[in-house]
Amino acid sequence: MKFDPTLYVITDSTYHTTETLLHAVEEACRGGATLIQLREKETGGRAYLELAQQVKAVTDRFQVPLIIDDRVDVAIACDAAGVHVGASDLPVAVCRKLLGPDKIVGATAKSVEAAKAAYEDGADYLGTGAIFPTTTHVTTKVTPVSVLNDVCRAVPIPVVAIGGLNADNMDVLSESPIAGIAVVSAVMKAADPAAAAAHIKEKFDKMRTK
Repeated sequence: MKFDPTLYVITDSTYHTTETLLHAVEEACRGGATLIQLREKETGGRAYLELAQQVKAVTDRFQVPLIIDDRVDVAIACDAAGVHVGASDLPVAVCRKLLGPDKIVGATAKSVEAAKAAYEDGADYLGTGAIFPTTTHVTTKVTPVSVLNDVCRAVPIPVVAIGGLNADNMDVLSESPIAGIAVVSAVMKAADPAAAAAHIKEKFDKMRTK
């Protein structure tokens, strides 16, 4: 499946109701998000699927691919575009086998070794970070930009930078060969998610054309 990793918006429902989360996703898509990842670390399978179906109804309207975090079963059940897995989730090779060749499989890779392994196992893109400490409830370890750049050069698939990034601090990536930027709070906490998404995407596009 073809996809554009330029602006990868990851949800965080800890400060949203279902209604406001769906609104934020809609506004992020309106503002130019190219991928949406539904991330629900504390939600059971049934509730996760119900929310995924609601989010997918929104992303489908904008023709933005929906990626499900962690749960390949939920991704299959809601016919999402793909899944993103970390080191403690199902292995990339297993996800690829379950999802088949036409879905997107993304993986977290914090080192060149992990990046190469994920690529060889069938990952379509990698998420690398955290570039900055994050305010999300996901445990993160800061990744130097030099390591991010090494990961980009080690594999032929897109690499997306993640971790505490926003329009004010993303200049640190101006020389990095990343394919996109992943944001959580910068859009999901914004008073105007559409404007926030548009601003970040515009800034990234300018960085890429330098």
